[in-house]
Amino acid sequence: MDSRDTTCPKCGAPVTETMSACAACDAPLAATPTTGPGPEANVKGEEPASGADDATRASEPPKRPAESRTGRRASPNPFAVDFARRVARLAQWSESARALGIDLPQVPAWAQEAAVRSTKPEAWAEVVRGIERLAQQRIVAALDAWESRTRSRLVRLEAYSVDSRLERDQIEDAVHAAKAGDIPQAFVAFHQVDRVVALKERHLNQARDDLERLVAFLSDISALGLDPPEGPAEVGTELEAELRAGRLAPLKQQIRTLRQEALSRLKRDLPDYVATYGERLAEDRAHGVSNREEAVELARGAREVLQGRPEEGVRRLRALRQPRGMTA
Repeated sequence: MDSRDTTCPKCGAPVTETMSACAACDAPLAATPTTGPGPEANVKGEEPASGADDATRASEPPKRPAESRTGRRASPNPFAVDFARRVARLAQWSESARALGIDLPQVPAWAQEAAVRSTKPEAWAEVVRGIERLAQQRIVAALDAWESRTRSRLVRLEAYSVDSRLERDQIEDAVHAAKAGDIPQAFVAFHQVDRVVALKERHLNQARDDLERLVAFLSDISALGLDPPEGPAEVGTELEAELRAGRLAPLKQQIRTLRQEALSRLKRDLPDYVATYGERLAEDRAHGVSNREEAVELARGAREVLQGRPEEGVRRLRALRQPRGMTA
């Protein structure tokens, strides 16, 4: 074979310089074919890269790794992170402020989206700061009004010897923290004071209600001509002194004792009372007086007492007695 003869780079068949395609496999031939497979040729007969291709690749600028481009695109926007944090903080303020009875301004959803996409985030940052300042002003004003109301509540508690020095200090802490911009701490102090004051008021109000119910119970028993353990006026004066002194535990014990004693006497004397009242109703009926409703109400009052609702029972019996002007 002529030294100028070459082989097909694909199948290895002999070709000549004038052939444009291999006669054996129809593979296209390069204008200047190589003299044979070089040391870098693929053993399976794949076409090796030409020197011209190497030169072209060498002249191209290096490609950036896909990971680097992706990483830069995914890097968080510092402004977006801070913006979201401040919007969430405003939402927390608004939730806590509901206990004060106020609504705080918020960043609308469309503004949040526009701020994150903005090319000039500084303007939106100033908008958020303005909303925060307005919210702080409303919180301070609401806490000032709350302070005035709460101090009045403390005056009433202190009139009943309930210690409230700690709550007074915490009120000042709440207002001061709000004015200084520490809104979370202001709300912590506010909720603490409001919860404790409400608890103390509930105990005081419960004690007063129990006292007034006992005095009314004794008054109704006395009005029926029955004999309570102690006079209503005397009991009211004595227990009011205990309440004013802040001795709530002893007061509750006295109220339970007096009520139980009054109930025992009522159950003891009630049968005779009902029998006497029933006889008078029978006499009236014998004289042609229609008093069926009175008889029914008498039975209802007695049943209330026996079924564990003595206050309601004696109230019915007293109301039944008054229109007739009856005496014991």
